Amino acid sequence: MEKITQTAGRDALGSFAPDFAHFNDDILFGENWNNQDIDRKTRCIITVVALMSSGITDSSLRYHLDNAKKAGVTKEEIAAVITHTAFYVGWPKGWAVFNLAKEVWAENTPASDAKAAHAAEMMFPVGEPNDAFAEYFIGQSYLAPVSASQVGIFNVTFEPGCRNNWHIHNADNGGGQILICVAGRGCYQEWGKNAVEMKPGDCINIPVGVKHWHGAMPDSWFSHLAVEVPGENCTNEWLEPVDDSQYKAAAEQICLA
Repeated sequence: MEKITQTAGRDALGSFAPDFAHFNDDILFGENWNNQDIDRKTRCIITVVALMSSGITDSSLRYHLDNAKKAGVTKEEIAAVITHTAFYVGWPKGWAVFNLAKEVWAENTPASDAKAAHAAEMMFPVGEPNDAFAEYFIGQSYLAPVSASQVGIFNVTFEPGCRNNWHIHNADNGGGQILICVAGRGCYQEWGKNAVEMKPGDCINIPVGVKHWHGAMPDSWFSHLAVEVPGENCTNEWLEPVDDSQYKAAAEQICLA
């Protein structure tokens, strides 16, 4: 899981209240938010509920709603959380929080805007539609060559719900692939194993001969660098698609992890 770092305390209060800035940046966010006893998604939901219960509906709540969305909280989930909490802390608070949540989980956001927002999160280009390999993908993917000599490196971008087929990297010697997530949230799964979530900075090493697939989560764009490990007689063996039931089970596995 990507480590949270915070500088807002020092940026706003570093000289006026250095102790408060220290507690905010180093203790609250640096230690508490990085504690692994509660998963990031649950922690975000708890924080939203706590702020809503206190009647706080300013920029701090907007910040934590944004955090919740980035942690994988869906529009349906946040609506259920706010509705449930409103019964206990007050209906007007529910209305106030819904007004912010609707902005964060904006409905009917054009796909082009979502794509542009995703592109702004990373330093690599999205590239062009991955038409040459479209038959091996469910959904739209994009391909941007980063290095075409010495070691092949390509930035592959998946729209929400897009994934490639099960496939195997073969080679007589060496070979395989390395995946490095550079933006969004994705899923990687090897045959017979649980799915693994991929977030920016996560790295997956894929040996030769391992049947696997990778793609975006249902509610997030996803980009990874695909590094081709040099070898002799390297080939890709494309297999069957990842059907909807397999994909749904993998996504649910990650959300419940």
